[in-house]
Amino acid sequence: MASSSDLSKGSFIRVNGEICQITEWTHRTPAKTRAFYIAKMKNIYTGKAVESRFRTNEEVDLLRIETTELQYLYKSGEDLVCMHNDTYEQIPISEKLFGESAKFLSEDMPVLVSFDGDTPVMAEGPKHVILEITYTEPGIKGDTATNTLKPATLENGAEIRVPLFVDTGDKVKVETATGTYVERAN
Repeated sequence: MASSSDLSKGSFIRVNGEICQITEWTHRTPAKTRAFYIAKMKNIYTGKAVESRFRTNEEVDLLRIETTELQYLYKSGEDLVCMHNDTYEQIPISEKLFGESAKFLSEDMPVLVSFDGDTPVMAEGPKHVILEITYTEPGIKGDTATNTLKPATLENGAEIRVPLFVDTGDKVKVETATGTYVERAN
């Protein structure tokens, strides 16, 4: 067990049997009462935001989370199978842990996975990926005055919205967290 004064933004704790990550950590000292901490947390499994108060030196269940870089191999049902680069061990990780970035993963792409013991609790793909557009409607030449977007299908099957000047065969940089077009790539 750890003390609440040992916590900080980014720490993982167990609250009511659920694993939460602290997204905001504030120390308050009101005039006539004792000091306390206010924690805004995100439940790792449900994604819900939770707010909680902790007294100073209150015992909390601080988790020791280890983050490892793995290599994404393939999708198997609801899981994404990743390989440990040193031991070649294949580890199935729930697609839900990757969130929106799961649909932009390609074979052999490096991913970061956080473990509580042997249980994966958080996963993230690269911040940006470069993928080729396999299909999009042709744009109208000279129509660049507006920020009009059109749908485009990427090489891995994901769909994004791109500007009118982007054509089939172009490579584009995509922000994986939101699935938005960033720029054309060389």
